[in-house]
Amino acid sequence: MPSTALPRRRALRLAAAATAAALGATLLTACGSDAQDGAAAGAADGRPVVLTFWGWAKGTKDVVAAFNASHPDIQVTFEEIPSGNAGGYAKISNAVKAGNAPDVFNIEYPQLPDFVSQGAVQDISKLVPTDLTARYLPQAVQLTTLGGATWALPLDAAPQAFYYRKDLFDRAGITAPKTWEEFRTAAQKLKQADPATRIATFFPDDPSTFEAMSWQAGAHWFGTSGDSWKVDLDGADSKRAAEYWQQLITDDLIRVNTSFSQQWTASLQKGETAGYLGASWGGGVLKSTLPDAAGKWAVAPMPTWDGNPASGMLGGTTFAVSKDSRKAKAAVEFARWATTTPEGIQARIASGTSSVYPAAPELVPVAKAAFKTDFYGGQDVYAVYADAAKSIKPDWTWGPVMGATNGALKDSFGALAAQGGGSVPQSLATAQQATLTELKNRGLKVAG
Repeated sequence: MPSTALPRRRALRLAAAATAAALGATLLTACGSDAQDGAAAGAADGRPVVLTFWGWAKGTKDVVAAFNASHPDIQVTFEEIPSGNAGGYAKISNAVKAGNAPDVFNIEYPQLPDFVSQGAVQDISKLVPTDLTARYLPQAVQLTTLGGATWALPLDAAPQAFYYRKDLFDRAGITAPKTWEEFRTAAQKLKQADPATRIATFFPDDPSTFEAMSWQAGAHWFGTSGDSWKVDLDGADSKRAAEYWQQLITDDLIRVNTSFSQQWTASLQKGETAGYLGASWGGGVLKSTLPDAAGKWAVAPMPTWDGNPASGMLGGTTFAVSKDSRKAKAAVEFARWATTTPEGIQARIASGTSSVYPAAPELVPVAKAAFKTDFYGGQDVYAVYADAAKSIKPDWTWGPVMGATNGALKDSFGALAAQGGGSVPQSLATAQQATLTELKNRGLKVAG
């Protein structure tokens, strides 16, 4: 993986430079030294620093409890909020605007540049020494470093993985597909074996899944030219992925359901959906969602276009400090403990609901030992995740207006289940235009 570090670091620095140049004084104000230097205020009188923290990742309550038990000088008050795409980001943004945001909150890699561009988070570079950043995967560091500054600490990487029902695959006479062509054939055979069964689901409400597919296909949605942004959501590689998924939908080989909805869960419980195109963290999701299906599921590498290992990242979580927090030092200490210590990872995974793949490689064995794999018949799922992490394609850059990009995709994808309700390729074209419009509205330069 180190071989991918320099290209992606260069891409992200260029992208961040474009953002920073456009924002100018606004960005500098958001990371003023007063907020950082007042970080530990409150401990001098003998009372602990009390942090407020918002997040939604599985196992977070257990992490906070373990941290509080071992840190008498810092205590964290945790509020669980909806996942980002389900309203969490809107809640955080509104709180930042109202001046009552928590000290620290979880934010996924794709949304971090957006929050930075809006001045919603602090530059924590002075609080993050090089020996700390060295403990994380270079890919994770690059996604949290913008304009040469550190804006968050990474919790996990999120390489793609394919989860499937072994018994249903066996009944249909198929094995885990290695290519997307084989995936389509497997979908057809599953439907032939049982007309009510589909191989997987397209989530119209969660663009991140398709974004990971585009990433895996070799697309590059964002880049920079000088101090201007380049946007290519509907380029050739993205179109290839879009047309493939549209054809699966048109041929009724996959479902179109809201992610993690009752409808989706019920289809899994009934065996009407035999697979889940997810990420490393999806292992814990399935395990906690379908407790009665223990032993029936397995995990395989994500199918690829040519059969060679390749992955994008589907989500991935960081810890960011809000712009108005006066307790940044304590917040970074909490984030450091949660992301780089065996105790932090063990607390998260011991809940049984998380299969986080740590951004700190030294903790992968800790995560593997803590995650019980009976649900997957004792399979070494972390070996699959590790191989997928090595195959994450380099040079992907997230744009600074992902809220607008994702909003346009979500709105367009929402019509896919309706007869004549649009298509995945059309959705990309719509999102391309919405993204360009938002960049210009924010005063960011656009190339070409």
